[in-house]
Amino acid sequence: MAEFTVELVAVDRKLWSGQATMVTAETTDGELGVLPGHQPLLGQLLDNGVVTITTDNGNRVVFGVQGGFLSVSKEKVTVLADWAITSEELNSSVIEEFENSDDEYVRAHGVTARRAQRRAELV
Repeated sequence: MAEFTVELVAVDRKLWSGQATMVTAETTDGELGVLPGHQPLLGQLLDNGVVTITTDNGNRVVFGVQGGFLSVSKEKVTVLADWAITSEELNSSVIEEFENSDDEYVRAHGVTARRAQRRAELV
């Protein structure tokens, strides 16, 4: 099966790097699916969006992202997020901590995290 390299990086850390067969991302122009051989493009990620990476063995990894960009070249997809969390890091206490924060930006993490958690439950 055809695959390509994917990197998902937030401002503060690299969250994922490896081979994938598909990437879906919520952009300001709608949900975008990228397969091997996709035309190069640059898309703006949706605030409180979700990015899903389908690995070469068929597993799916789900990320909640806040802002940033998706860059597609012939051999690589790069997701550069302002903030991101993987669904594997999520649990009810983490989400509640975000949602109950006095900081509006951190409260937005709760919305993003909850959306990523719901998407992960579907895949």
